Amino acid sequence: MNDTFLKACRGEQTPYTPVWFMRQAGRYLPEYQKIRSKVSFLELCKRPELCTEVTLQPVDIFGFDAAILFSDILIPMEAMGLALEFHEGRGPVFPQPVRDRQAVDALVVPDPKERVPFVMETIRLLRRALQVPLIGFAGAPFTLATYLIEGGSSRVFLHTKKMMFQEPELYHDLLEKITACTSSYLQAQARAGAQALQLFDSWAGILAPCDYEQFALPYVQSIIADLRAMTDIPLIYFANNGATLTGMTVTAGADVLGFDWRLPIGEAIQRAGDHAVQGNLDPLALFLPADRLEQRVKGMLSEARAARGYIFNLGHGIQPETPPDQVRIVVDAVHRHSGR
Repeated sequence: MNDTFLKACRGEQTPYTPVWFMRQAGRYLPEYQKIRSKVSFLELCKRPELCTEVTLQPVDIFGFDAAILFSDILIPMEAMGLALEFHEGRGPVFPQPVRDRQAVDALVVPDPKERVPFVMETIRLLRRALQVPLIGFAGAPFTLATYLIEGGSSRVFLHTKKMMFQEPELYHDLLEKITACTSSYLQAQARAGAQALQLFDSWAGILAPCDYEQFALPYVQSIIADLRAMTDIPLIYFANNGATLTGMTVTAGADVLGFDWRLPIGEAIQRAGDHAVQGNLDPLALFLPADRLEQRVKGMLSEARAARGYIFNLGHGIQPETPPDQVRIVVDAVHRHSGR
């Protein structure tokens, strides 16, 4: 087992810098597209053998130092009793948004073993197949709430912020249910065999710091406290577009803080304090010419030497248009220039 990633998460010395990419299994890979052409995205998420195959693809092709479970952050939201659809070019859609007391009260907190057994089976299959650690994941409660309240993706998050500001009791009741669901879901992943867990707070950066502190952070802290009580595996928290929030994200309780590209990695490390750090190449920097891309990687590795532990990653998910050869350049450069 290559445990370099786990050692970096714990702040232990590593022979080289481990690397994995957010959304490393997906649409930029022809091997993924071949499978995806035969099934819908939602069906793929619910078929353990196919999920296992697409999770393994980038590890086998590029030599990543960790695998991340192939799934979607909204899978447990469907298990709460909501209809979920995925539309090409539009993304996830909840046809009946959660915007009133009746809708919040109708949500259930599911038993993961009963409602999403396919996720746990995928984890078990992957653990038998992988020679690198497996990362499980979930969406952070605020991010999940935006999808439920808006009915899908949004640019301004009008309905979410209206509920926060005009009906805070309803908002907090919704978040408590989402938090209970997410905590149970991640605990089930740990029991199934996930060796690290990441909370994705994709939309945290839309909040003013004072609102993040009140409407998002406490729920992240609650989930991490629950996990700490039952497992010692590394926990990663990624608050996208969160440069203004780092004074609070360091209090979330995670072992590792993920950063997007809006902060230089050296500054991110300073702000992270005693945490290991993950990130933070701009995903579109993968379109740089090969020599400049390698120089960018080399510069980041140099800046990151002061980190308690460092995991090379993108600052957000890889874009579908990315040429796979560019991914290989980065993985090879990270390994080569960090000492492998």
